[in-house]
Amino acid sequence: MYTPFDLTGKVALVTGGNSGIGLGMARAMAQAGADVAIWGTNAAKNAAAKLELDATGRSVLALECDVSNEQAVEAAFAETIAKLGRVDGCFANAGVSGRGTASFLEMSGDEWRRVLKVNLDGVFYTFRTAARHMVQRGGGGALVGTASLAAIEGAARSEHYAASKGGLISMIRALAVEFARHRIRANAILPGWIETDMTANAIANAKFANNVLPRIPMRRWGTGEDFGGIAVYLMSSASAYHTGDTFLIDGGYALY
Repeated sequence: MYTPFDLTGKVALVTGGNSGIGLGMARAMAQAGADVAIWGTNAAKNAAAKLELDATGRSVLALECDVSNEQAVEAAFAETIAKLGRVDGCFANAGVSGRGTASFLEMSGDEWRRVLKVNLDGVFYTFRTAARHMVQRGGGGALVGTASLAAIEGAARSEHYAASKGGLISMIRALAVEFARHRIRANAILPGWIETDMTANAIANAKFANNVLPRIPMRRWGTGEDFGGIAVYLMSSASAYHTGDTFLIDGGYALY
């Protein structure tokens, strides 16, 4: 019987897992049988997400963690291992958007560093800790980073966000090569326009929506649920020989 998508006995860690894309991934993996740890900075959203995921019957851990803080990542990962025993798949999904400066010419150094601190440094801290664990434990694993369509298309006035996501993709490719010998796969997911807390203001802007929505061939915004399938695939043995790739999930936006 072919059951590679059964995640029973595996543990998935999802940063930024308390809403949006992260919660969509965590929800699907729990329903596929995985125990799940979610990290987030909002205690109330963590608690609500845990309550929902508990209904799957899997072991669920929700921790407050700012991934831009190296020591906080180390501590949260140690607690995750202590509570759930192992991590088989690490989904570095936590991120922040740019604050929409009028122009790159007016972008401050503080604003540049604010975005890269979470979106790139945070992924580095998260993946480094997870990779150390996976190599030491043996048996392979999956490193998955949430990048963005902004990494491959021009994102005017969001150069810091684009740079962070482009850097994430390059990091993923390097990890795929370095850790293949340990049976650790590394892949990136590139969302298009997804309806999340991060994009709520843009999507609520009628001018923006009227310009962007007609360019999406599927004629709708993406949702967190649209990322459940790819998360289960990358967590599962079905992707055992699939590494160093970028998965564009945008409803066809980049094609049109």
